[in-house]
Amino acid sequence: MLISVITVTYNALPSLKRTLQSVWEQTYPDVECIVVDGASTDGTPEYLATLKPSIPLFYTSAPDRGIYDAMNKAVEMVHGDYCIFLNAADTFANPHVLADVITQGLTADVVYGDILKKGNLIVAKEPHNSHKMYYCHQAVFTRTQCLREYPFDLNHPMSADFKQSKQLFQAGKTFRHIPVTITDYDVKGVSNVHRSKGLMDNIRVIREVDKVGDQLRLLPRLYFTYFMCKVRGK
Repeated sequence: MLISVITVTYNALPSLKRTLQSVWEQTYPDVECIVVDGASTDGTPEYLATLKPSIPLFYTSAPDRGIYDAMNKAVEMVHGDYCIFLNAADTFANPHVLADVITQGLTADVVYGDILKKGNLIVAKEPHNSHKMYYCHQAVFTRTQCLREYPFDLNHPMSADFKQSKQLFQAGKTFRHIPVTITDYDVKGVSNVHRSKGLMDNIRVIREVDKVGDQLRLLPRLYFTYFMCKVRGK
């Protein structure tokens, strides 16, 4: 089974090198690497042109409308059965992550594992309709067909992955949590740095996607957390 590892990047060459090295080190052989660069000026396009990895590498460097636009472009480039987004600065937890995932079995539309965050293991929740992402987007393997059926919505600059996850869940796609540590996750992502903005985008997603009963269940805790973050200046 071919797995497509997607990396989107912009002016992050040192981080990109670390990410790609963790892909090259994977022991599972049936892998391709897709890199979508947003027209970086730090030498990234030139670096990509010099690479001759042992696995197939496909890349492009052109202006885009942000991270989710780049992700959508990447999905159109893949040849694999499943995709995982491993963005610049994120790395696989160890060299046998993909082999372990294959051993566990890609037997659902969305298969996700756990992450390392600042050296601590963060275990994902079991599938459910939540007020937030209950797994890390960099630790999920999604069937390529699903990503093409439900592309990232660029109207949600911080929570398009959250909306996509909800859409897949509500469309009856199958989800499975596996006991594999997938990613050493970079905590400097935009939704982590701009916490209140990310929360407000989650609120917008729930108001768009969920039914009234679920909105009444999910929104109060989000509004409370949002206002607390605003008070704290986060």
